[in-house]
Amino acid sequence: MITIISLVLFFIIFGKIMIFALKLGWGILKIAAYLIFLPAVILFMIFGGLLYIAIPLLIAVGLMTMIPKVC
Repeated sequence: MITIISLVLFFIIFGKIMIFALKLGWGILKIAAYLIFLPAVILFMIFGGLLYIAIPLLIAVGLMTMIPKVC
């Protein structure tokens, strides 16, 4: 009986830790995307001759960062 209870508690705690790790990883990925990948993509677009796509993208990202989040 104690074995069953301990296994149930183990899986509950392990599940909570896994959910926390996934949320943490998703948050880190979003931060990395905004700080590393997006500026690199925009720079490659400018240097690659896609300036007509990069400028509206820069404007859209700039507006999104200036508008405060409601949530």
